[in-house]
This record gives sequence, structure tokens and C-alpha cells, in this order.
Amino acid sequence: MSELFVRHADICKTFANPKRLEIIDSLREGAEFSAAQLLDQIKISKANLSQHMAVLVQKGVVKSRRAGINIYYQLADARITQACDIMREVLISRLETEAKTLKQFKK
Repeated sequence: MSELFVRHADICKTFANPKRLEIIDSLREGAEFSAAQLLDQIKISKANLSQHMAVLVQKGVVKSRRAGINIYYQLADARITQACDIMREVLISRLETEAKTLKQFKK
């Protein structure tokens, strides 16, 4: 198996969590947020956010910087949100197709 496929699968696992996708969505458009700001926006515990951010930073999806006692997070690459948007479009298209099929069965 190609090392590229192994790494691709590994990064996909990073995106396989709804809270991480919500964090990524919050950081779109180059926004930079402190951990406290993300906590207010995402509504999860500090420990849980810390675990998710550690994974995102370790996998290179998010970069962090420390300023005094605060840690700020930003997406490492803007194309990450583009990839998430494409997958969301595929999901929505699939759901629309399923809804049409269900509607036909109900007739």
C-alpha cells in the first residue's frame, strides 16, 4: 500500500468527528480564535476542546500560537474548508436523492 494512501486515510480520520468539523467550520475564512472564544462558540468542555485541538494541531490541520496565557488557533491551510465544503455538497446531494426516492415510495 502506498504511503500516500496511508497518510490520506489518517487525515480523513481526523475529520471523522462532528466536533472537529464544527471547529474547522468556526476557523474558516482565516479566522483566528483563542481557546476561550472557541469554547464559547462550540459549547464543549475545556478538556474536550483541548483534546480535539491537540489532534487537529498534531495532524497539521490547525496551527496554534501562544500569546501570554492565551492560545490562538487558525487553519493551517484554507483548502481544508474547501475540502469539507465539497464533502458537504456530496452529502446534501445524496440526501436530496434519498428524499426524492422516499417521496416516490410514499405516492
